[in-house]
Amino acid sequence: MSIVINSVSKAFGTFQALEKINLEIHTGELVALLGPSGSGKTSLLRVIAGLEAADKGSIFFDSENITGINAKERKVGFVFQHYALFRHMTVFDNVAYGLKVRPRKERPGKKEIEIKVHELLELVKLKDLANRYPAQLSGGQRQRVALARALAVEPKVLLLDEPFGALDAKVRKELRRWLRRLHDEFQISSIFVTHDQEEALDVADKIVVMNQGKIEQIGTPEEVYDNPQTPFVYDFLGSVNLFRGRLKNGKLNQGDVALEIPDWEGLDNLEAVGYARPHDISISREGSNDDAVLATISHLHIVGPIVQIELIRKDTNDYLEAEIPKEKYRRLGLNAGEEVFIKPKQLKIFTPEDLSFNLFKEGSMYNGKNHA
Repeated sequence: MSIVINSVSKAFGTFQALEKINLEIHTGELVALLGPSGSGKTSLLRVIAGLEAADKGSIFFDSENITGINAKERKVGFVFQHYALFRHMTVFDNVAYGLKVRPRKERPGKKEIEIKVHELLELVKLKDLANRYPAQLSGGQRQRVALARALAVEPKVLLLDEPFGALDAKVRKELRRWLRRLHDEFQISSIFVTHDQEEALDVADKIVVMNQGKIEQIGTPEEVYDNPQTPFVYDFLGSVNLFRGRLKNGKLNQGDVALEIPDWEGLDNLEAVGYARPHDISISREGSNDDAVLATISHLHIVGPIVQIELIRKDTNDYLEAEIPKEKYRRLGLNAGEEVFIKPKQLKIFTPEDLSFNLFKEGSMYNGKNHA
């Protein structure tokens, strides 16, 4: 089922939770609403579900305007962060609940319900726990029961509000993979809310980055991570190094340091900030103060195949992060307290006017410019 959200706004008193939200979700997509607390992602989910009414705008399911239809008639499956299971019911009865309370004309027979519930419990790997109560389950098992209960009523849309937020990191990762496989099998249009960037990048087909009730960017995980359109998206989706300076003659100038920008065709003599991910920082023992940044290694985190390096700039005392393969770290023979030269291999420049440019230093390739 496709979902179209057209200019939806929602306020709670003087607080504007959503402002002119426009979003299209294709049939079978798994979409993440990603953003910090207060960004509007849960409010948008509840408006889609019919649990909150939009002040303005409209919502369409498969071209049908369902804006005025109540939550029950929208046939939406909703999974909450804290499971919301009935403590006095067994696992079986929790999953069967939505089927048993249907109007008599729509209610399946007892045997049909039993077959369907056991099929779902088999799907979520809980068939042997059908007679247990929620208090006898782990957090991950309870969340799987909640998902099975939501799927039992054959919803048109599956909505999940921070579905793994109450679980520890290892269980979260296992359930993320499980949700992806489940979604691929059911091919149901799904929307989940999260503030966990890794979760969204790992699971979703499409990511909607939200901030202060507005959409900052929509795209695939690769698009929003590799080509962030605003400083907020760049900063929110992972660690970032900032290089502040002034654009002049094809370079970003910072005191004695001038970071070259090949084929520069942008505005000149403007204050700007260059953004670079830690894995886009190169480190060497040789360089000069005019085309590289001199920094001191303050800490080395040597676990796994990637070495994380924390540095302090000599000229500005700013903190920087770099990531390099362990093989390169060993080849360079780096130690804490040593001075090295660093260069950003890739910079994304933002000016005060919010113009953004994709600048790829490595290989002298210029990738054009985009408005944020």
